[in-house]
Amino acid sequence: MENYSLFFVVMVTCLISFTSATPGFVTFYTKYVHEYSFACFENQDQGKMIAAIGDALWHNGTVCEKMFTVKCMGPRNPVPLPCTGKSVTIKIIDYYPGCPSTIDLSQEAFTIIANLVAGIINVDYKQYAEHISFTSPLLLQ
Repeated sequence: MENYSLFFVVMVTCLISFTSATPGFVTFYTKYVHEYSFACFENQDQGKMIAAIGDALWHNGTVCEKMFTVKCMGPRNPVPLPCTGKSVTIKIIDYYPGCPSTIDLSQEAFTIIANLVAGIINVDYKQYAEHISFTSPLLLQ
């Protein structure tokens, strides 16, 4: 029974393990063109919950394929109450050199967390912990 309890605690810890939230700001883009090569996936479709990252977080591409949770924290311009109260999980698929924001979300991802009229918002973002392989042997008795 102790092995089951330990397994459960490890699993829960892994599933909710995030790095601490970091403040930043987010913009969005309206057109994602799959014909072009992108920094992380060339021209492979990665869905709609995607984003490009600016210089501050690029780190020579180490953020490619990383998942982030982004939550609107308030306006960055005079648009009142832009936030929906929700968060969105996105995958980093591209690099945007000179990007004026921390993260440039797809329009679909931005819409989940804020009113499009805002255009730019303050956010907190967190990167998920590394993916954990569940194929490693575990003692279950």
